[in-house]
Amino acid sequence: MNSFKYTINGNVYQVVVNRIEDTVAEVEVNGTFYKVEMNRPAKKQIVTMNKPAQTTVAPVSKPQQAGSGAFAVRSPLPGIILEIFCNIGDVVKKGQKIMVLEAMKMENVINAEKDGVIKAIKVNKGDSVLEGADLVIIE
Repeated sequence: MNSFKYTINGNVYQVVVNRIEDTVAEVEVNGTFYKVEMNRPAKKQIVTMNKPAQTTVAPVSKPQQAGSGAFAVRSPLPGIILEIFCNIGDVVKKGQKIMVLEAMKMENVINAEKDGVIKAIKVNKGDSVLEGADLVIIE
């Protein structure tokens, strides 16, 4: 299983090649599975070029500590940011709606995971995000 990260026209795509058999490759692109048919069979030898650095992502269900007293609210799924309901400096309460993320044709409300002040907004409306990506920092 090989994993690659591509940026095409400003959109980030996480591509995982699960299996290749003859002329069919089973791939996952941002969490969606595809069977890709190739014109000719893949070579038996696998060559990997410039694989992205592997990173460890903290469990999505809990806020990740981003610094002294700061927490990062992370994306629970890969998707597109539809709306942002907060600004830097806003005071938020735990459970308050701060963003809407479209994933798999469904709108997902992203809530503040703790009381605090918005210190940073890491995304913009229309951005594509991967699962586990920092969305906002609350201190």
